[in-house]
Amino acid sequence: MKQTPLILSIISLVAVVALGILHFTSNGSGKNTPAGEAAETSAQPGAIVWFDLDRVTNEYDMANDLRTVVETKVQSISEEVNRRGNKLQNDVNKFQSDLDKGLLVRSVAEQRSQKLQEQQNNFNNFAAQKQQEINEEQQVMLNQIADAINTYVQKFSEENEYAMVIATQGGILSIPVVSASPELDVTDAIINGLNAEYVKSKGKASSEPAEDAKTG
Repeated sequence: MKQTPLILSIISLVAVVALGILHFTSNGSGKNTPAGEAAETSAQPGAIVWFDLDRVTNEYDMANDLRTVVETKVQSISEEVNRRGNKLQNDVNKFQSDLDKGLLVRSVAEQRSQKLQEQQNNFNNFAAQKQQEINEEQQVMLNQIADAINTYVQKFSEENEYAMVIATQGGILSIPVVSASPELDVTDAIINGLNAEYVKSKGKASSEPAEDAKTG
């Protein structure tokens, strides 16, 4: 009864998913305009402007906060899957060793083999469930970031009367741009505006409990 490859493959699969999220959660470096400080752009009303989506997602404070939360959850899930997988693997190795040494009568060996099979099935289900949780956490995070960026960019475009705002690179709102003038780059303005609105939303959220306490 050699179940080692299957157990390890499941652990590896969850680890790969986790590493994918951790790779996504790595914060990029780049210039960051202080929240509340206007970022200058020379683009005029009616212009077609562009922004670097990778920089926006790396320097957007809300995106970084969400990624930190997801990273913590992924780490916890990975540790629990590894803990259960290692325990099951040790049980399998012990059974195989006893079997090889001839320390088990046939009836006992069959009972232990059946019990280990049930444990592995339970572990498989647990690992699959946790993998699904990781996928859902990542997708919800991506949706929240994309929705916030898309909503703000639409507002930003209307306020500045741009004819079009194009996202370059990235995988959320990706539209390919081969060449674009730096004068039409509004990345800093978008990052600054997003972070300023996020600061306001956090301040509003923290003040609501206090207001409720006064009225209570």
